[in-house]
Amino acid sequence: MTVTESERAHRVVFLGAGDCGPVHGPRDGFPIERYGALIRPTLQAADLRIANCERQYSARGAAAARTPHGCQPPAMADIFTDCGFDALSLANNHMFDAGEDALLDTRALLIEKGIAVAGAGRDLEQARAPAILERNGLRIGLLSYCSVLPEGAAAGPGKPGVAPLRVLARYEPRGPHAPVRVLTHPDERDLAMVIEDIGALRRRVDVVLVAFHWGVIWVPRVVADYQVIAAHAAIDAGADMILGHHAHIPKAIEVYRGKVVFYSLSNFCMTKPAPNAVWNEQPWQQGVLRNHADLDPDYPLLPYGRDAKRSLLAKALFTKAGVAEVAFLPMVIDRAYRPRPVRAGEAEFDDILAYMSWCSEGFPHRFSVRGDEVRIDA
Repeated sequence: MTVTESERAHRVVFLGAGDCGPVHGPRDGFPIERYGALIRPTLQAADLRIANCERQYSARGAAAARTPHGCQPPAMADIFTDCGFDALSLANNHMFDAGEDALLDTRALLIEKGIAVAGAGRDLEQARAPAILERNGLRIGLLSYCSVLPEGAAAGPGKPGVAPLRVLARYEPRGPHAPVRVLTHPDERDLAMVIEDIGALRRRVDVVLVAFHWGVIWVPRVVADYQVIAAHAAIDAGADMILGHHAHIPKAIEVYRGKVVFYSLSNFCMTKPAPNAVWNEQPWQQGVLRNHADLDPDYPLLPYGRDAKRSLLAKALFTKAGVAEVAFLPMVIDRAYRPRPVRAGEAEFDDILAYMSWCSEGFPHRFSVRGDEVRIDA
């Protein structure tokens, strides 16, 4: 099929990355520009790049006792300009670690750097506001919400915070010799808010992206009920693609009504000083989850489990008609904590393709290799 000049002018190549927020910088022997050294050419070849901003960047506020690393010096935010990100989702569980002032400082700093943001702000209205970007005659909008909020982190009328998609849970016991089933559902008012935001944005842009910070952290394959409900509701309301963050490992890919849901894109550039304390709790110590979620001794600064070094870049082609193609680019995090794209024919490429096929079982999808990409179809 012949592509006209007009059609070519209205084409946008998009890349969506996972969690970004290393805490080791120049003072630790980790130059900021080194993190993106291996992936920078891939990022530069795209027209539009979006990731999740996993840290606050401020000299104000009091660090949370549970996550003292969650607020970083403003200079560490150079990771986002160095990688060339155009927009960032801010709705996540670390965007309130040092409180309101640090959240507002982070938002202002990123905007000052020329990066659009969505998902957090001075009040609920601003947190719900989309980031809208124009490229090659197309308008692309991003909305961002978080389901794993610490207490007090949700934005409200007149209250700074994060755009929430809270979760309700109930437990179904099935006797002493069977696991308890955990049933989850999005909060109805929050989900209605998300649907309203998507509908309003749909009328303003050519492509609607929704980033959700959600799901079961560290444990492979498991996708919670509420994630599927929220993803389908968002697409029914007009979203063109769902970008999932938070799990720190890759999760399932689903095609629903012709639209792609990335339940977790895993890590992009991340480091952390030490494992979370829950790794010492009995479910891990006794081996209940350990076979699937052991820490990797080769990656002491990526303490999210052995699968945390596997990662994805979501890739899509946007046109005036919407999303024309979707794929993912397999990546691995090397021992210098740098994301590296892997090529077809490399063992790591085959490993990630097999892993994604395994963790996407039960979700409608079809993968096919095209060059160094894995195309996603219904």
